[in-house]
Amino acid sequence: MRPQLPWLEPNDPFPPPESAWGPEAPAPGLLAAGGSLDAAHLQAAYGQGTFPWYGPDQPILWWAPDPRMVLPVAEFRLHRSLRRTLLAFRASAACEIKVDTAFHSVIHACATKERSGQAGTWIVPEMIAAYGNLHTCGHAHSVETWVDGQLMGGLYCVALGQAVFGESMFAHATDASKIALAALVCLCRHQGVALIDCQQNTRHLASLGAREIPRAKFLAHVQAARKLPPFPWKFDPVYWNELLPPVALSA
Repeated sequence: MRPQLPWLEPNDPFPPPESAWGPEAPAPGLLAAGGSLDAAHLQAAYGQGTFPWYGPDQPILWWAPDPRMVLPVAEFRLHRSLRRTLLAFRASAACEIKVDTAFHSVIHACATKERSGQAGTWIVPEMIAAYGNLHTCGHAHSVETWVDGQLMGGLYCVALGQAVFGESMFAHATDASKIALAALVCLCRHQGVALIDCQQNTRHLASLGAREIPRAKFLAHVQAARKLPPFPWKFDPVYWNELLPPVALSA
């Protein structure tokens, strides 16, 4: 028998994450439907390890999967090819990492990118507007890869205190999204952030060091990290030293 899915009115609180559908259900990890995408509701959702994910012509669907895919920043795998790319990127005067200078361009690029084996996008117009509002509130951020003054790749994420939740990436050039992710890892390492939430298991993220942990462990991390003071969302080139050999500063 299909389990009953709670329906939320705009101001209803979320059910506890532990009540999400289990592995035997049609959609494991599904917690509730309905509700609102306003900034306060999104902060409440992320604060209990819940995120929205749905497609066109569907109601808002809320998820709290178990296990949870996370990237421990200390375990980020810097493969040899990406290391070479980052060394060249850092050395080039034409290349730069920026933060929060083009959030709306980043989320629109994520929404329109082609996805293998997938028709359409879950980043529907309502989601774009909602995360734009969350960005205005200071809880959604973009990490951007710029080359010759052009935005070539990037990612956007949500942050509550020192809890960081990855959302989506895009690339208009080879490795441009991986460069942005590596920059986010460096920023998190520099600021003492332990985990980046990846939400769902993908082979690509696993190849970079992401792994699954029990939902209870993830929720304990979120509850502790969200109470810590937020850190400055900016990227200094010296942060590359978290992954790459330091370079001598010119006099």
